[in-house]
Amino acid sequence: MDARYIHPFLTAVKDVFETMIEVTFTMGKPGIKQDGMPSHEVSSIIGISGDVSGSVVINLSKNTALQLASALLDDELKELDDDCIDAVGEIANMVAGSAKAGFPVGNTSLSVPTVVIGKHKVSYPSSVPIISIPCETREGPFGVDIALMQNR
Repeated sequence: MDARYIHPFLTAVKDVFETMIEVTFTMGKPGIKQDGMPSHEVSSIIGISGDVSGSVVINLSKNTALQLASALLDDELKELDDDCIDAVGEIANMVAGSAKAGFPVGNTSLSVPTVVIGKHKVSYPSSVPIISIPCETREGPFGVDIALMQNR
């Protein structure tokens, strides 16, 4: 997988988290994920199609999802209700929009993010490595999983 496809998403996560919702985090060392199981119970899944296809998943612990949603809405949320799910989806949408602006391939579409709560599996393209980047906020962990391939 070409780093030119990964970098816009990592830059977008940093920009959205630190600038738009004012939540600082640290990014850990990337690794290869062996399966489609997200590391945490809340996932925002961004589908990508066109010259490049695949998925980018922002997966959050419950506490991290509540922290980010509360920061976005400027209101303390205490449960994974519809407001929280909508806020998590909006955060992923902002990440997707920001990443698309820096994407190196012009003929690529990004889907409206889908938020999934609970244990689930993500369908990634077969035979494409899933790059997993662990991250940490003051309230808990989250991860960014990226599996993209260039279509010839």
